[in-house]
Amino acid sequence: MKNQEAQDLYQPFFEEALLQEIAQFGLKKSVKEGFALMEIGQKVTHMPLMLSGAIKILQEDKEGNDLLLYFIERGDTCAMTLNCCLGNTKSDIRAIAEIDSELLMIPIHLMDEWMVKYPSWRKFVFESYHIRFKEMLQAIDNIAFSNMDERLTKYLLDLASVRGSDTIKITHQEIAVDLHTSRVVVSRLLKKLENKKAIALNRNSIEIIKL
Repeated sequence: MKNQEAQDLYQPFFEEALLQEIAQFGLKKSVKEGFALMEIGQKVTHMPLMLSGAIKILQEDKEGNDLLLYFIERGDTCAMTLNCCLGNTKSDIRAIAEIDSELLMIPIHLMDEWMVKYPSWRKFVFESYHIRFKEMLQAIDNIAFSNMDERLTKYLLDLASVRGSDTIKITHQEIAVDLHTSRVVVSRLLKKLENKKAIALNRNSIEIIKL
């Protein structure tokens, strides 16, 4: 059977007939860290099922600045992409590989058909919407009500989780872009965390000690 990794990952959740269709129609795609899988305004032709790695989902504000919404990881899909698939619209998100990742790309013409044919697929889609919606609400809540110290701490912990390491290769400017703030502010807050011995700052990397 093709796409054995997908078979093993999704077998506990999907009917055998659905697994067979995923194996038949799914296109395996490997991407390197930093690769842009989707740009804003791009026509959506496939929906991703994550096999490994992590993808960062961003949206633009009115000034054209990126806003981090959430990460998708192994076993996930992107609710924003699902929305575009089902609505037959262009993408309103940007998707960037946070680390080297593997995905199974499912043609969008199957989405409506699977929603009718397979109860497990319907459940998967609705649960994905629910999880991503909660994460977007949390992202909005963080921007509106959390101070930058708290946002930075959560961001570093999220990065450590998706990358599977307490040492994160990243620049202060990259953090500033994701958090919608300035590099100066990020550098000041990181230095503050270092003085508390919560992190260790190295050249283009941050080691989490105790956050």
